[in-house]
Formats: sequence, structure tokens, C-alpha cells
Amino acid sequence: MAQQTPSTSPTGAHRDRDMYSSRSAWATSGTMFAGVLLLIEGVLGVIKGISGIARDDVYSQVGDYTFKFDVTAWGWIHLVLGIVLGVVGAGLLKGALWARAVGVVLAAISIVLNFMWLPYTPIWAVISIAIGCFIIWALCNDGGRARHPGA
Repeated sequence: MAQQTPSTSPTGAHRDRDMYSSRSAWATSGTMFAGVLLLIEGVLGVIKGISGIARDDVYSQVGDYTFKFDVTAWGWIHLVLGIVLGVVGAGLLKGALWARAVGVVLAAISIVLNFMWLPYTPIWAVISIAIGCFIIWALCNDGGRARHPGA
């Protein structure tokens, strides 16, 4: 009868492989969810952009804030960023490798812009910042498969 080593289960499968496999499944699911969130952020950005461009008085500033831009300028910023976020989200869902790195960079830019957008829509800006943080986390944690190719 063969003696089992601590790294194998009774069936002979490696526990380390199972551990990395489950991590990889969570990371892959997180990456897919990040792609969907990028698409949603893109659509919301386009809607925010169009409404800011169409009517300059659709958003009112909550208080005095250091970053003062015209709402039309914010509209164009959100419109362009929304389109790019949507394209990157679609790239993530199709499995494009470039989309992960670009997604992290764009999510970071989106976080900064939403911080600057706080006086106009504070609740949605905070929600967008939280979504951006999750996107960065999910895209940076999908490296388990690359480090452990046998998993």
C-alpha cells in the first residue's frame, strides 16, 4: 500500500492545485464581473455626459469646491470616458489581454474624475468610486492562472 504524502489527498489529487483552482475561479468570475461593471460605468458615463452637454443646468453644485468646471465640460469628459470604458469592458468580456491593463488604468482615472465630480452628484460619485476600486482589485487579482499554469 502506497504511503500518502501530506500534499496529496486520498484520491491522489494535489490540494495545492485545488486551492489555486478555486482561487482562479473566483478571480476569473471577478474579472468577468469587472468587465460587466466597466460596461455599466461606460453606459452611465455616456448618459451623464449627454445630459451635461444637452443642458448646462441639469446638475447643480452642492457646495463650494476646489475643482470647478463648466457642466458642459464635465459632460464631454464623462461622454468620452464612458465610451472608452464601454469598449474596454467589452474587450474584457471577450478575453482580450490588453483590456486588463487598460481597465486598471481607466478605472483609476475614473476614480479620480468621480472624486472631482463629487459636488455635482455626491452619492453616485461615491458609488462610482467604489465600483472603480472593485474593478481594479478584480483585474489585479486574476494572475493566479498565469503563476500556476498547471491549475
